[in-house]
Amino acid sequence: MRIARLHAPADFGLAIQQARIGRGLTQQELADLLGIPQSTVSEIESGKSTIYLRRILSLMRETGVELTATWEDEHAPRS
Repeated sequence: MRIARLHAPADFGLAIQQARIGRGLTQQELADLLGIPQSTVSEIESGKSTIYLRRILSLMRETGVELTATWEDEHAPRS
């Protein structure tokens, strides 16, 4: 199991990327599952910020809220 604290857009992107890879999905396969363009998955994984994400992160900082992502690699050996 992997856990990551999410403080910046790049943190969100890395967590999504690692979870996608852990599930054995390509960006295109994930995009198809979500009904979005592959370029959107790429932008999110690369940490491209949006005004909404920046506002959420600012709200979290000001209120002391921490956000973490937890995922399991489907292809990793289980203990």
